[in-house]
Amino acid sequence: MDSLGVSSYRFSISWARILPRGRFGDVNKAGISYYNKLIDSLLLRGIQPFVTLVHYDIPQELEERYGGNIQAIKSYRTGEYPPCRCSVPFGNCTHGDSEKEPFIAAHNMILAHATAVDIYRSKYQKEQGGNIGIVLDCIWFEQISNSTADMLAADRAEDFFQNWFLDPIIFGNYPEEMSKILGSNLPRFSRNDKEKLKNGLDFIGINHYTSEYVQDCIFSVCEPGTGASWTEGLARRSQEKDGVPIGKPTDVDWLHIYPQGMEKMVTYIKKRYNNTPMIITENGYGQLNNPNLTIVCHDTERVEYISAYWDFLLLAMEKGADVRGYFAWSLLDNFEWSYGYTQRYGLYHVDYTTLKRTPKLSATWFKEFIAGYKVEESQM
Repeated sequence: MDSLGVSSYRFSISWARILPRGRFGDVNKAGISYYNKLIDSLLLRGIQPFVTLVHYDIPQELEERYGGNIQAIKSYRTGEYPPCRCSVPFGNCTHGDSEKEPFIAAHNMILAHATAVDIYRSKYQKEQGGNIGIVLDCIWFEQISNSTADMLAADRAEDFFQNWFLDPIIFGNYPEEMSKILGSNLPRFSRNDKEKLKNGLDFIGINHYTSEYVQDCIFSVCEPGTGASWTEGLARRSQEKDGVPIGKPTDVDWLHIYPQGMEKMVTYIKKRYNNTPMIITENGYGQLNNPNLTIVCHDTERVEYISAYWDFLLLAMEKGADVRGYFAWSLLDNFEWSYGYTQRYGLYHVDYTTLKRTPKLSATWFKEFIAGYKVEESQM
């Protein structure tokens, strides 16, 4: 990272590393020491730590007692991730209710965020001088036609995606359209909850990779698919329009290249949330694993992807969006959730047998860009 020239590093603190037995047993001092060494080493090189407190993994004791709360949608609607709860037609699980449980899980995530912020604000922020926020997956939803119905559907899709979490944290309530459609299926915040939610956040972290088309399912008949049900906002999502993809396909089935979505997403959040400071916490290009090191390291597609997304991010900033930083996903090739080691996102290639790290073309380009920007900045 030092040779690359980056000024900040985003990493997560594993609960299991700090609390191996969950609520039982002692704090793992070796885990604390590991993170202290990492943070000290970053600071010695002028690299600011950007810490994610929760990035899915939890101690096994909590998994066995409560079930892993990894994602509201993939864990409690489709059942793809632990604790694998869902119901027909969203998935075929042994337990779960896809029309109710995602909203209960999300509600508890929001309250957990509010509690963590409350503790940080009251006990640590003044002494540490840090900022606290939340990171969300943010997909830009493009209306599939110019009709008013599809325009409203695109708005509903945003409500049932990141606004589902951001509205309560910033405004104290769920989006109006969610409440209207879901009724009693949507939990309510108590007066005490709302007091905690007033602490809000200092920044919004945006994980943005791709965009999708959205079709209205209230006034028109939709084929079954993601977003088409009433508990998903009656806004069917698709990566294609009349058989044409929204952007150039990649090796990753869900990732199409649509850089203008970056500007639209950032501008949307700017307008809706009063230009709360934003940080692009993830943006990157995935490729399938290839044994040919030369091909993998000559990753011109990744360079073109990041460059195009940066261009549109700059457009949003020139229009006044308060964007404070950008993190590429990822520094190194790593274990990509359910895809394992089959996909590579890193600027540096990792040999998973020897752990040797080799800079890709994207790392060289990234370094040159940062160096050029710093020179430009110093001349202003």
